[in-house]
Formats: sequence, structure tokens, C-alpha cells
Amino acid sequence: MRHYLLTLALAVAIAFPAAGEAMAARLIADVDLSSQTMTVKKDGRVLYRWPVSTARPGKVTPVGTFRPQRMHRKWRSTIYGSNMPYSIFFRGPYAIHGTSAVSRLGSPASAGCVRLHTSNAKRLFDLTRQVGPGNMRVRIRH
Repeated sequence: MRHYLLTLALAVAIAFPAAGEAMAARLIADVDLSSQTMTVKKDGRVLYRWPVSTARPGKVTPVGTFRPQRMHRKWRSTIYGSNMPYSIFFRGPYAIHGTSAVSRLGSPASAGCVRLHTSNAKRLFDLTRQVGPGNMRVRIRH
């Protein structure tokens, strides 16, 4: 039985590497584009559910499972000139970060990044530092 379960787990990890990778992560920021929400899970337990803003019409927020590439407590967009506090970059120029445009949270409004209330972005940033970026995943889905 134990061999069967190990074989099954390996088959799932091979067939669905992003799912296996996300399940192995200690911290997951799960972004649902259709509901414009982020669910934060640590060790499988839901800690937070927050409204977010993702790509407005004509822009794209990438879909998939990503690892943090770099983190900056303070960052300023060189393209848009906006402040992006508590940035967790997960794919090239795309990041999860705080925003002052809190009235837009819960609806698509960004150029592709995942915007959060700055206090929530700080919580996620601190949790990511706590578990280590290698143990965090960003999952974005429709």
C-alpha cells in the first residue's frame, strides 16, 4: 500500500508539476482572476482572503504557478512611475505589491501586476521572508 501511494504521488507530480510544486510550498498566494481575490495559505491552512486588482482590459496578468524571483520592500515602477511597496516579483516585471488605489481593489485595474492593500502586501511580504522565498508559490488562475 505504501509503495502504491508513493507511486501515485510521483505520478501526480509528474503529470501536474505546477500542482505538485504548489502543494509542496509552505506558503501559497492563490489569486483568482474571476473573483479578484487572493487566498493566502500557510502549511495548508487559510490565513487570509483579500481583494486584489489584476490586469485591466487590454492588459494581461500571467496565469500559472510561479516562484518569487526577487523581493523589494520599496520599489518604484520605471514604466509607470508608481510606488510598488512590498513587491514580490514572480515573473519578469510582474509582481504582487501594495497600492494606494484601494478603491479599485476587487476589480481589474492594473497593468498586469497583482495589487493589494499595502497593509496586506506587507503581511504577505513578511510571511514570504519568514518561510523563505523558495518555500512560497504564487498561483494565478481564471
